[in-house]
Amino acid sequence: MRAVLVGFMGSGKTTIGQLLAKKLQVSHVDLDQIIVEFAGKSINDIFAQAGEQTFRRLEHELLQQQLAKDGILSTGGGTPMLDANLKLLQNSSAPIILLEASTQTITRRVKDEGGRPLVNRLTSSELANLKQSRDTLYYKCADWVVKTDQRTPQEIIAEILPKLVV
Repeated sequence: MRAVLVGFMGSGKTTIGQLLAKKLQVSHVDLDQIIVEFAGKSINDIFAQAGEQTFRRLEHELLQQQLAKDGILSTGGGTPMLDANLKLLQNSSAPIILLEASTQTITRRVKDEGGRPLVNRLTSSELANLKQSRDTLYYKCADWVVKTDQRTPQEIIAEILPKLVV
């Protein structure tokens, strides 16, 4: 059983991915974490030292590898931005689940978490515009959409699980 979670930063991909994997007794992989481990440096450092193109190329290679494995995969918020990644997701046999949250919910979640330098640099309207531009790509690859606003992780899992075990 495999599933891929996509969505904007703060939509709950890692949290839901971990809980889904535990319930299904499969592994969970966070693509951003795999990239960090592979590169031996943070994503911010990869961007700063090698540029976005190098990061996206590495992300593509690792996404391709991970899609061939079993388990639950949480992608990075920008993964579908690269056309080759979008095509990989669209052609995947695994169900692609879009975790969707409003800009207000995302702002609250990522500010609570900290460690999200992009959010601190953007105004509310810039964040909303970035989210809107990425939403189009998420919808292009998603098999189904799960709204996460004002819902607990357990409520979200309860919606997803029956669809995965059918």
